[in-house]
Amino acid sequence: MKVSDILRVKGSTLYTVAPDQTLRDAVDTMADRDIGSLVVMEHGDLVGMLTFREVIVAIVRNGGGVGTSTIRSVMDDHPLTCTPDTEIDEVRRMMLERHARYMPVMSQRTLMGVISFYDVAKAVVDSQDFENRMLKAYIRDWPVEDAAPADTKPA
Repeated sequence: MKVSDILRVKGSTLYTVAPDQTLRDAVDTMADRDIGSLVVMEHGDLVGMLTFREVIVAIVRNGGGVGTSTIRSVMDDHPLTCTPDTEIDEVRRMMLERHARYMPVMSQRTLMGVISFYDVAKAVVDSQDFENRMLKAYIRDWPVEDAAPADTKPA
């Protein structure tokens, strides 16, 4: 299974912000849209990722508020990325190693979407459920063999 399979099911809705916007704007967008991350884009290029993790760190640093911080001052400016052709097992490994909950999906320099750890976990569980159903159906439909071979006669 590949990242493109997740994007196909998830859809193509993307939320982006500019690095010079205020953290207040980003927090409002995240709350209004009920999302945990925003992709930071500048002049059409991915320049960072803002997640609730960076927001919480900024709030603590500012004594409990967002203050006048810009997104650029708090964003992850080297976000982990993948491509639509990246295998899900590789994405899981990458996300676990970096403790990343969100990952932008890039094709060349084009942002294709964002996948979350939840999206990856759901895809894996759905795939395993499908395989389990197929195996159970196969076992249930297993042909019954005769106790004695057909060409021999009982004595």
